[in-house]
Amino acid sequence: MARRAEQVTDAITYHGEGPCWWPGWGGLRWVDLLAGDLLTLRDDGGVDRLHVGTVAAFVRPRIGGGYVVALERGLALADAPDAVPEPLPPLWEDADVRMNDGTCDLDGNLWAGSMAYDGRPGGGDLWRVSPRGEAVRVLPGTTVANGIAFPADGGPAWFNDSGEGTTSRLAPREAGWSQVLPGRLDRSTVLTPDDGVPDGLVLDAEGCVWTALHGSGRVVRVTPDGRVVEEVVVPPHQVTACTLGGEDLRDLWITTSRENLAEPEPEAGALFRVRVDVPGVPVLPYGG
Repeated sequence: MARRAEQVTDAITYHGEGPCWWPGWGGLRWVDLLAGDLLTLRDDGGVDRLHVGTVAAFVRPRIGGGYVVALERGLALADAPDAVPEPLPPLWEDADVRMNDGTCDLDGNLWAGSMAYDGRPGGGDLWRVSPRGEAVRVLPGTTVANGIAFPADGGPAWFNDSGEGTTSRLAPREAGWSQVLPGRLDRSTVLTPDDGVPDGLVLDAEGCVWTALHGSGRVVRVTPDGRVVEEVVVPPHQVTACTLGGEDLRDLWITTSRENLAEPEPEAGALFRVRVDVPGVPVLPYGG
């Protein structure tokens, strides 16, 4: 039987995305992507909002403190959890393409996906940004590069392309994640759901992922061989992303969106939470 998520906040975001749990900044952060705002959930249930740019696509901690946040076409760095981030030079100049989702690997590289605003096929890419700031377009020609997660043992990564409607596994052919070159990634599809579009995802301690299925009002747990073994129901249809957090990493936090809704949904844009049995793994920070 499917679990049902509980609503934590009011419908405070237009396009909530990118939740990330990190004790160093006090718990949960996420973004109101198209508003360009970074949100922090306080202990009393209130939410702090910081405007960082035209777009705020995702946020991750930095290994030396502070955080990195993805802006419209590049990154911004903050040296402390509550500091205002300083933008770095953009990774590309095309104003029709924006950042989408991203994460970090065990070597401290940041992986950032992009997409064209019109969602055209092949309009996005998957980038790797080293701790020194060197950027490589490792997987060119994606459509909507979305949720991505790297296991701490260096094994295959999980990757969602929402434009293609697929959840895939990625593995470098010859070298590790820090050395893999464009065109040298093996990619195998493990899930193409009948209902909903794979969006953001998070890895758990058993090597499975929870992935949001945008448009279906569901978040599902998927095994490495592509079996859906658990399901969480969320009232809004447009579920966007999820993360595991809390002191025991068993709180599944879920973001939602009201972007382009055909009919109003009162809860769309709210943050949700549900308890799960298998904990998550600590988030991997950016080494830069």
